[in-house]
Amino acid sequence: MVERVPWMAPVDYEIMLFFDEHAILVSPRVLAANIEYDRQYVSKRCRTLSEAGLLDIVDTGLYQLTETGAAYLEGTLDMSELESSEE
Repeated sequence: MVERVPWMAPVDYEIMLFFDEHAILVSPRVLAANIEYDRQYVSKRCRTLSEAGLLDIVDTGLYQLTETGAAYLEGTLDMSELESSEE
């Protein structure tokens, strides 16, 4: 299990794990339906994860996991790189 960053919400790990397991571009709406969370909440969290460099906005409303996000999930990311991100 990876170390949780203080600003991260519990759903953030599920969001990134979905992208790690499915190498596809996904909108927050589709993502929310697959992880069973509210679409608006997932959309907000995707924006936050994108601002932190963990997700990348590929096209209007479509996201994918970044290399930084993959490194976080693997436990190889220096956590100090994420400490300064805020909502």
